Amino acid sequence: MSTAVLVIDVQQGLCEGDGAALDCVGTIERINQVTAKARLAGARVIFIQHESTDGYLEFNSAAWQLAKGLNVGASDQRVRKTTPDAFLRTQLHSLLLSNSITELVMCGMHTEFCVDTTTRRALSLGFPVVLISDAHTSAGNEAISAAQVIAHHNATLTNISSFGPRVVAVSASDFTLVPA
Repeated sequence: MSTAVLVIDVQQGLCEGDGAALDCVGTIERINQVTAKARLAGARVIFIQHESTDGYLEFNSAAWQLAKGLNVGASDQRVRKTTPDAFLRTQLHSLLLSNSITELVMCGMHTEFCVDTTTRRALSLGFPVVLISDAHTSAGNEAISAAQVIAHHNATLTNISSFGPRVVAVSASDFTLVPA
């Protein structure tokens, strides 16, 4: 299998202030572990960046930038998006197909929005997904805490079988890739 790691919306604006996601520093460290392993194995690393036109995460703003501490390699690629679905109205699908990618690894922010939506869309497009169980995060909401959101999605996404391809959850420390 040819693999790509999707690092979804790990942007500075989601890591600071009152609405900051849970444990951004630790999440970024674990994402860096995963992307380092991926690069060593010859896998692609693709950073997805959400943007809006209403001032929050506006293209090229300080909040839109990739988060401090995130390691980005020279050969890593970037995809800009405007919806929770990283495939919708972006070049992501064609990029994956043109590089013969057959499996995706997901990590990033926010679990219940962009990680969830992109994972489900990947399944619908035929991609099996490895969800890095401790490298996606949320700010939580009025109903449940960020930790509950993360745990819920680790359990829920791995139980979806209707698409055919499946989600397997593994921790950053247990994640491995065989070099291509």
